[in-house]
Amino acid sequence: MIKIYHAPRTRGFRLIWTCEELGVPYNVEHVPFTPEFRFSDEFLSKSPLGKLPFMEDGDMGMFESCAMVQYVLDKYGQGRLQPAKNASEYPEFLQWCWFGEATFARPLGEMVNHRRAFPDGVIQEVLDEMKGRAQAALTPIENTLGDREFLLGDTFSAADINVAYAVMLADKVAKIELPANTRRWWDALQQRPAYKVAAAADKKPE
Repeated sequence: MIKIYHAPRTRGFRLIWTCEELGVPYNVEHVPFTPEFRFSDEFLSKSPLGKLPFMEDGDMGMFESCAMVQYVLDKYGQGRLQPAKNASEYPEFLQWCWFGEATFARPLGEMVNHRRAFPDGVIQEVLDEMKGRAQAALTPIENTLGDREFLLGDTFSAADINVAYAVMLADKVAKIELPANTRRWWDALQQRPAYKVAAAADKKPE
């Protein structure tokens, strides 16, 4: 069974949601998002930068969330949540999957990191620049969703999951106002049964 080391609102949310959509068995190991845990020798032996999530599938381990999603799609998805590799939509699928992390989530994560690293001396100009980059990343999403239900058209895919995680951060953490098409899409995704289960699993047990 897949084991996901996770803390609330970290990138393991992508993998939890993906597993729920596919019906792939998994177990969430909630761990503390503290330096003491993340930089312990034991955890660094799994995730070399002390970052979450970390995934285990038998003896195999991974520490990059979008790569984890792709691994699960390829091993367990049976063609679901992604186009066939010879389909015309496949290059766009790959582009959105990596856009969600490399372009969109990056400045949002750096906003969080900046506040964590400099709690008593936040540089507002730095935060504003990062927020501006995140807002700019909404433009291609908004334009693409103008005449589409999902990023690839009429079919929900893991591209929506990977990008939606960054939209969740923009909406709920950075408090960035979402444009109309993106808001419509994001609100609809939150009504998916698998999203609701993932959102519940995301929370640390009492």
